[in-house]
Amino acid sequence: MDFTALTINALKTLSNFSGGFGLGIILLTIIVKLAMHPLNISQQRSMKKMQALTPKIKDIQTKYKNNPQMMQTKMMEFYKENKFNPMGGCLPLLLQMPIFILLYTALMSPQFVQVAGDSSFLFIKRLDATLQSQASTPNDGTFGVSKFDTFSSDKTVTATYKDGETATVKVTNPRKAVEIQGELTPGDSVDLKISLDNLKLKFSELDKIKSAEVNVINNSTKEVEKLKFDRNGTILTSSINTVKSEKKTNMDVLLLILLFGVTMYISQKVMMKSQSAPMDEAQAAMQKSLGKIMPIMVTGMFVFIPIPAGVMLYLVTSNIIQLLQTMVINKQLEKEMPQTPSNGVIDAEVVDKK
Repeated sequence: MDFTALTINALKTLSNFSGGFGLGIILLTIIVKLAMHPLNISQQRSMKKMQALTPKIKDIQTKYKNNPQMMQTKMMEFYKENKFNPMGGCLPLLLQMPIFILLYTALMSPQFVQVAGDSSFLFIKRLDATLQSQASTPNDGTFGVSKFDTFSSDKTVTATYKDGETATVKVTNPRKAVEIQGELTPGDSVDLKISLDNLKLKFSELDKIKSAEVNVINNSTKEVEKLKFDRNGTILTSSINTVKSEKKTNMDVLLLILLFGVTMYISQKVMMKSQSAPMDEAQAAMQKSLGKIMPIMVTGMFVFIPIPAGVMLYLVTSNIIQLLQTMVINKQLEKEMPQTPSNGVIDAEVVDKK
């Protein structure tokens, strides 16, 4: 099953409904977050319960600190007795990871480049652009390249047979179908080839092919050029001029990365404010440090890892919705749960009630 194609088709459907791929990504984010809302409530209720159980957990850890095996047994018994799963809070994050991976794969794919790679949204110039990209102009008859670039083909080619008939033929492995003959030297023409074995045809049909037209994609720049490949024995060959492609920094993507860091920081701050159980000075200092360091670390990671602008739009929107959901859920839980007494211990049985 082609999950990349399914993701792109889903984005196309949402973009047709909303009026653009940028709005389609936002609509997808809203749908995902609404679907996760019951789990988010369960997650924050689990966090509240964890706070209520913390004093008793510390007692067990202190009592059996010299017997780790017994400590583990008592902890499991304690969790079972209080119907608490310490991993329950991780479920919403784990369920959202496949969505992130699918969206990343789709927006980095040649298929998306052809369908909507040049789509813009608000201040975002291209939804498929990463922070560092190479300047290039699609369909101008010249590839902008650097020395180690590679190429892909479209999922289909338009084949011309020896009798003049044409047909649309599937490519078995688009990512590896186009190979460079010789060396790739920016400024010189480059020779490309496609083996007939990459075309999904019977052997008898392969013998009838005279030439083929196919969209070729530079995997680094996402530039697309439509090339004609002529048959040469068991391969199809083509040649195209190249120019040196210069790297540029996309400030719109940088702004998205910074927005991600800011929204993540605010969201974590609101989440920490909702904690009702008191902590000792060491715990409070550690949590405060993590609240500052984690957004910086993740934001810094996105500076070095090529993340498409569309994926960053998804993440920023997700952070904003998560922030709003946290505020709403906190108010809901405040009505459900008792106030923290002066000794800092909440009745776990009351917390467990809905």
